[in-house]
Amino acid sequence: MNEFAIRVEHLSKRYRIGKLIRQGNNRLAGGGRFYNPFRYLISTLRNPSPDEIIWALKDVSFEVHRGEVVGIIGRNGAGKSTLLKILSRITEPTEGRAQINGRVGSLLEVGTGFHPELTGRENVYLNGAILGMRKSEIDSKFDEIVSFAEVERFIDTPVKRYSSGMYVRLAFAVAAHLETEILLVDEVLAVGDVAFQEKCLGKMGDVAREGRTVLFVSHNLGAVRQLCQRGLLLKSGVLDLDAGVVECISRYLAHGTQQSGLIVGHVEETHPALEIDTITVNGSALDELRLPPKEQEICVEVSGRVKEPLRMEIEARLFDMYETPLAFFSPGHLRGYTPRLEPGPFHLKRTMVLPQITQGEYYLYLYLTEPGVIYWAKIPQAVKVLAEGTPTATGHVFEYYKGAGWVLLPEIEQK
Repeated sequence: MNEFAIRVEHLSKRYRIGKLIRQGNNRLAGGGRFYNPFRYLISTLRNPSPDEIIWALKDVSFEVHRGEVVGIIGRNGAGKSTLLKILSRITEPTEGRAQINGRVGSLLEVGTGFHPELTGRENVYLNGAILGMRKSEIDSKFDEIVSFAEVERFIDTPVKRYSSGMYVRLAFAVAAHLETEILLVDEVLAVGDVAFQEKCLGKMGDVAREGRTVLFVSHNLGAVRQLCQRGLLLKSGVLDLDAGVVECISRYLAHGTQQSGLIVGHVEETHPALEIDTITVNGSALDELRLPPKEQEICVEVSGRVKEPLRMEIEARLFDMYETPLAFFSPGHLRGYTPRLEPGPFHLKRTMVLPQITQGEYYLYLYLTEPGVIYWAKIPQAVKVLAEGTPTATGHVFEYYKGAGWVLLPEIEQK
């Protein structure tokens, strides 16, 4: 049996949800008596009520051997990021323990591990020193890190002035290129553009082939299936399944496809400058869409408010049930123009053509973005598309539709 790289035993993490005693000017008074914060603190520590506690992880146990590449999947709030924070020693578990056998490089939320006042160069050397590397070792990797991150012009600029994409590119390059035995990567990769995501996935494949251990958290099931042989499925903080990656993905999809609601309920990672009120697809705010067996237009409308001037466009991607990318709609990328929005209400409406898809179930992901610069909001699995299919469609071939920037899926000619 291979030597273990990570061993997790009965790991649990509990968080307390705070409450305000009263709202308004008299928030420190209650029941006709003055509020005593010390008495309240002692009381809640002695007698915590169940509705004030949430278990982000509960009794999780598993072992990862050296050289394994393991995908961690689950819905939002399942405990994936909490697990990586514990393994990275950012937070401590409430119960249980996690043993790490080797140096760890981690890429979690944007901002983790970098000092905002230091330059990119200084942060590279700081991270290497934290890992116990000598300056000569970091020197030998430095040019490769900067080239991979594509931040040559900005390497001597404080990282607080970096865009989120630049920040993530440099953070990933540092984590992947410095001499670590274990690499922990969270969904933060989604901040980068499509080309850089592919570059990162390729680098993680290289890391795995070098015999290093990788734990990869992602909602991109296609990437998880491509990179990983083994999967961990978390559900409400509990390890629901530890098995082959295909079996884990199948279980996850079986759990997730039975839920429905509003598209706006799928919104994640909204920028503080943006507020989203409504999202509709073909006039419906529901997150399930049925397509008849013919060429179909899909109309996406988003309404809300922006708090500062910004450029923003709708972007859409179509995935199969394994979240393999099939089609891409981005007028901002292909037309080279992104509308400028002024502070106040906004309404964006874009129509795309989706012809020639086979019968089956698909996911439509939506994004609000200034292409190549920033994602203002992400709406993963925004709509589950139930397609009756075009009778003549037999597969998928990719071509750019010059008019709208949509990737067509035409019929494959039979030979």
